[in-house]
Amino acid sequence: MSRQNRILILDFGSQYTQLIARRVREQKVYSEIWPYNASLDAIKEFGPSGIILSGGPESVYAEGAPRVSPQLFELNVPVLGICYGLQLVVYTLGGEVAPAERSEYGFAMVYVEDTSDIFKGAGRIVRADVMRQIGGPDGFKQSRVLTRQFRAWMSHADEVKKLPPGFESIAHTENTDFAAIRNVQKRIWAVQFHPEVKHTDDGELIIRNFVFDICGCEPTWDLGEFLAEKEEEIKRKVQDGRAICALSGGVDSSVAAVLAHRAIGDQLICVFVDHGLLRYGERDVIEQFFINREGMRVEIVEAEGRFLEKLKGIVDPEKKRKIIGETFIRVFEEVASKYPDVRFLVQGTTYPDVIESVSVKGPAATIKSHHNVGGLPEDMKFELIEPLRELFKDEVREVGRLLGLPDEIVHKHPFPGPGLAVRILGEVTPERVELLRAADRIVDEEVKRAGIYRDIWQAFAVLLPVKSVGVMGDRRTYQHVVCIRAVESVDGMTADWVKIPYEVLQRISTRIVNEVKGINRVVYDITTKPPSTIEWE
Repeated sequence: MSRQNRILILDFGSQYTQLIARRVREQKVYSEIWPYNASLDAIKEFGPSGIILSGGPESVYAEGAPRVSPQLFELNVPVLGICYGLQLVVYTLGGEVAPAERSEYGFAMVYVEDTSDIFKGAGRIVRADVMRQIGGPDGFKQSRVLTRQFRAWMSHADEVKKLPPGFESIAHTENTDFAAIRNVQKRIWAVQFHPEVKHTDDGELIIRNFVFDICGCEPTWDLGEFLAEKEEEIKRKVQDGRAICALSGGVDSSVAAVLAHRAIGDQLICVFVDHGLLRYGERDVIEQFFINREGMRVEIVEAEGRFLEKLKGIVDPEKKRKIIGETFIRVFEEVASKYPDVRFLVQGTTYPDVIESVSVKGPAATIKSHHNVGGLPEDMKFELIEPLRELFKDEVREVGRLLGLPDEIVHKHPFPGPGLAVRILGEVTPERVELLRAADRIVDEEVKRAGIYRDIWQAFAVLLPVKSVGVMGDRRTYQHVVCIRAVESVDGMTADWVKIPYEVLQRISTRIVNEVKGINRVVYDITTKPPSTIEWE
């Protein structure tokens, strides 16, 4: 890929940072996320066509707040500041930022005064019938150049009080004169709202204007090029050695395994750990596709008793994840001990796993540990190979299609690495696993039967740690409660609950209660992400 055709995103801790990268990649322009304190030398070496400063939870004027060197703005590279990024630009270059008299959270109407560059084509045309004042470093001036407006997503409690020299306001809201600012000479633009989220009208267009018109990028990056680079990278890393691959049959691990196999062939030993926490039929997929069709080396390890024994009495979800992550590694180490030249472990870790687990590339808040990331033991003996680490789920699916994986694998609903353990609230026991697996199978079958499987990001059952009173055959029952969770999403970072037709929900409920002995009540989860995560634990 061209070293001059890429966007660098500096992360200041926003939970939306990864969405910025997605929006840039959707324009077929490569992007990477780096920590805010990356060195200027490293940035110069990377050679970005443009730099985006993310949002973040801090106040830029507070002691210890993340900041950048003023020299960043002297690189002659276009810069776009978003939310905290706008306030950082102002604070760093001599303006004033202070607590807002009125915070802005949620939707706000943005009124645009200049549509010549970053707002080109954005919003709908309106007329300005009144005079208003636009602030600047030299005081205020009268203006009536309002031409367009659009709805945007705000999330800030601080505001700009005074612009740095050379800057001008190009958009405002009812609460702030500085919803967007620019300094054309210094090639700096900044917006107070979040164009990367779907809630902002024309947000994608605003990012596109920055990437193409301002930064001069071209839509040249594609996943075919990425795939070829990753194959070469794996070959260079492993050389004459061996690698083992954690294979679960899910989308991520399947794509990672086939990619690694294409790169190093029989030097790859896939390990399928049957830990007793899998969905119904997962083992069949492993045997039919990976062994019989692809001819891959797959060792199947029977470890159900081992995992369930480790989880006995554990109810805290973080402890579950860490126990499962460590036990996986110990199993892999035992398999690898049979091959003296195994140094690498291939995993299907994706970018959302990293973002939600640890602050690897910036100060974003940790949501939960992923077994591939936060659950790895410190004394692990393997060197990791994670070829999908920078990709979102839809990008992983596209790589899978390029590799020739069948639709039943490429479009399989995501499944957590810790398996059913994090869909069983409370203690994990063999009896509770079987209850949940049976209920989950019914959900899967009925969603497919209704023809809506591909329209749903994830649909699954969750076993709750409560029982309820019911009546079956004129007799009182006191049995388990199952919750159905179904969400629609683009990348798993935000999600909305699916309005599954009532008749489908009715069939699911009726079948679970009738066919799964021990469950007498079914409920439906109608919360979005955020505030909830997709998985319950």
